[in-house]
Amino acid sequence: MTRRGLLAGTAASVAVTASVSASRAQQATGPAEGAAAKTSVSFDVNGTRRQLELDTRTTLLDALREHMQLTGTKKGCDHGQCGACTVLVDGRRINSCLTLAVMHDGDSITTIEGLGAPTDLHPMQAAFIKHDGFQCGYCTPGQICSAVAVLEEIKAGIPSHAGVAPDERPQVTKAELRERMSGNICRCGAYSNIVDAVMDVAGRQA
Repeated sequence: MTRRGLLAGTAASVAVTASVSASRAQQATGPAEGAAAKTSVSFDVNGTRRQLELDTRTTLLDALREHMQLTGTKKGCDHGQCGACTVLVDGRRINSCLTLAVMHDGDSITTIEGLGAPTDLHPMQAAFIKHDGFQCGYCTPGQICSAVAVLEEIKAGIPSHAGVAPDERPQVTKAELRERMSGNICRCGAYSNIVDAVMDVAGRQA
């Protein structure tokens, strides 16, 4: 056998092995990425019924931003660590980057756009403006949605680590608010003004 013939035979063997391996890998992992499954999802978003045909891997955050153009909800870390993507689902705050849209079929979702309008602000939005609770504003939608839910949690008596005892009814204090809002990060450091804004709304609701 010549050197050229040996090299040609080796190359052919490698090509056949690679082809077989790729075929087996595709059978093991299912359809290719481009052939991802889609499904119909329907939910109530800011008071309007929306029905979408989505890739089953689409996060709720991407469904809101990319498919419904509700870009008030921000994509920050995309790992559930910064809270910029916080929205309200059936009144409960969640990180929309960590949940799939298909998991919320039939749910009621409220984003920052659904809390208030420029001519009719939600009390929390107005308080953030009054107390200058933001600088760059990127995290503000998530901060406001979270703050609205926090006051409802306290009103419902849901305890937190800031409480002295597990059975102690929570009160609206700065320590309580800081504990409950700790999942929402503000890189500008407007925390004191954010707490003042939430305390203001809590005082008016009392």
